[in-house]
Amino acid sequence: MAITHQDVEHVAKLARLELSSDEREQFTEQLNAILSYAEKLNELDTEHIPPTSHVLKLVNVMRDDELRPSLTIDQVMKNAPDEEDDQFRVPAVLE
Repeated sequence: MAITHQDVEHVAKLARLELSSDEREQFTEQLNAILSYAEKLNELDTEHIPPTSHVLKLVNVMRDDELRPSLTIDQVMKNAPDEEDDQFRVPAVLE
């Protein structure tokens, strides 16, 4: 499957990009080169390789969840530019 100029124009329109004719030509060539390289991967014999979701074994690197002291409401509210009912008061984003 080859990428055409129309495909590049369509994707550029979806991404709201304005491409010059040189850029359109360059992206068409680059995307076709990527697809051509990906097609070469289909030539590999992977029949005896088990499917995996990751190449390396995943290890959870998160710390243990342990109870620690935290700031009081008064300490937190000292940093608030404006507060209401022990909560940060911020300007409305939508009217």
